[in-house]
Amino acid sequence: MEVLERTLEKRISMPLVEAATVEQYDFHEVVLEGPSSGNPFVDVELSAVFKQGSEWIEVDGFYDGNGIYKIRFMPLKTGFWSYETRSNVPTLAGRTGALTCLEASPANHGMVRVANTFHFAYSDGTPYRQIGTTAYAWAHQGDALEQQTLDTLRNSPFNKIRMCVFPKRYAYNCNEPAHYPFEKLPTGEWDTERLNPEFFQHFEGLVAQLRDMNIEADVILFHPYDVGHWGFDRMDAAADDRYLKYLLARLSAYRNVWWSVANEFDFMKEKRPADWDRYFQIIVEHDPYDHLRSIHNGTLIYDHNKPWVTHASIQNGSAVEDAGRAIIYRDCYRKPVVFDEVKYEGNISQRWGELAPQEMTYRFWQGTIAGTYVGHGETYRHPDDVIWWARGGRLHGQSPERLKFLRRVMEEGPKAGIEPIDKWQDHRTAGQPGEFYLVYFGHEAPTEWLFELPRQGLSAGMQFTAEILDTWNMTVTPVEGVFKVICDTTYRYHAEGMPKIQLPGNKWLAIRLKRLADGVVYRNGQHIYGEA
Repeated sequence: MEVLERTLEKRISMPLVEAATVEQYDFHEVVLEGPSSGNPFVDVELSAVFKQGSEWIEVDGFYDGNGIYKIRFMPLKTGFWSYETRSNVPTLAGRTGALTCLEASPANHGMVRVANTFHFAYSDGTPYRQIGTTAYAWAHQGDALEQQTLDTLRNSPFNKIRMCVFPKRYAYNCNEPAHYPFEKLPTGEWDTERLNPEFFQHFEGLVAQLRDMNIEADVILFHPYDVGHWGFDRMDAAADDRYLKYLLARLSAYRNVWWSVANEFDFMKEKRPADWDRYFQIIVEHDPYDHLRSIHNGTLIYDHNKPWVTHASIQNGSAVEDAGRAIIYRDCYRKPVVFDEVKYEGNISQRWGELAPQEMTYRFWQGTIAGTYVGHGETYRHPDDVIWWARGGRLHGQSPERLKFLRRVMEEGPKAGIEPIDKWQDHRTAGQPGEFYLVYFGHEAPTEWLFELPRQGLSAGMQFTAEILDTWNMTVTPVEGVFKVICDTTYRYHAEGMPKIQLPGNKWLAIRLKRLADGVVYRNGQHIYGEA
């Protein structure tokens, strides 16, 4: 080690200055050679301070095996940045360099952040409407099946996927992974002081491919589906913390990462309540980019009001059986609410995996009307147990196409997001008062609808156009004419002449209403501007 360090010290006796460019919200990687003897995962500390004018940000580095150390920096601002490394190893300390951050390309919107209290938007302000799915152990299935999963996602409506870092051993998923997160001791036990760079290189490679498809990786840091088989669910505090800090150093610079501290955290009986708080605090301290943070429950719900939780990740299928129940979560947390698990579309024998596709789609729509977000999963039986929810592969259900339709409706909606409007009185109607409305009928099969809206945001003379949405058959049918608001009752306003919209009398219908701008007249099926 001493000979290697003397050689490296001679090689870098002059400061290192790099001429590099990087796109905003991508990352620049500093690669250094250093000691490989001893235990670099425990013995070596490495970071770098990146500066732009009076602003600075410190980023942790990590050991990537074979004497290679890396530091990844994602610039959030364009312009010139300089940096200098810090380390307890002299050959890694004091290394300097610089880079220029260029403007993000059109498809790169940055990180997803909380917006308008209950919703999400990218760094550049583009709204993000979450239509997520779950494939817990897809990252541990080998190249062929993982590529099939990526190909499926590329043609799906999903813009987020929940995925475990640690391999999973549970129903329909008992295969051993190709890679493990730690090295093995001669005794056969895992050496939790020596992480396996090959495992993490593979995992982050999949995260990078998701990023390039504009899909968020909701990374699940801990889970109970091990039950001592590998023991990753019952490591001591030092091993947990070391693993977390290493993963944070590797993945924080990926703009599409969300942190889910655990799936069904309360089923991990070896952990104490204080452990979950500590994990959150480690993430806050060691993620310099402040990615989204959540934790998923089994039967005991974590206190999502704690300041380090950015949004509530909830398992509760009954909460989205009607919009009113989902709204209560918003009222409690005053944060975005994502019902990541509402049971799954499929036909397995377990009660949580036998939803009809109509019911899965219905639960997404109820969550949307409530101003919340919902997650998908699929559990159709397969001869080789290649079930999407566990292992990825192909989708076989009917809900994804309907969710693509819903996503389009959401993205064509108001930039501020879809909100419940008269939340404790009207569980059908959502949107933005006075601008945009969705009226969702769900299991009902109405043949007509009286134009009637909550009074909030409305004034006499406002004009609206209407469309009938068949959320199952994925059709949009314009309604002839314009509806002119009159303020005729205390709580709910109607349209001039008390008109009714005729409906086809089947389930899964919705009405979409859009306000006509002032000065716009509707005549003979056309919007005519500038006329009185």
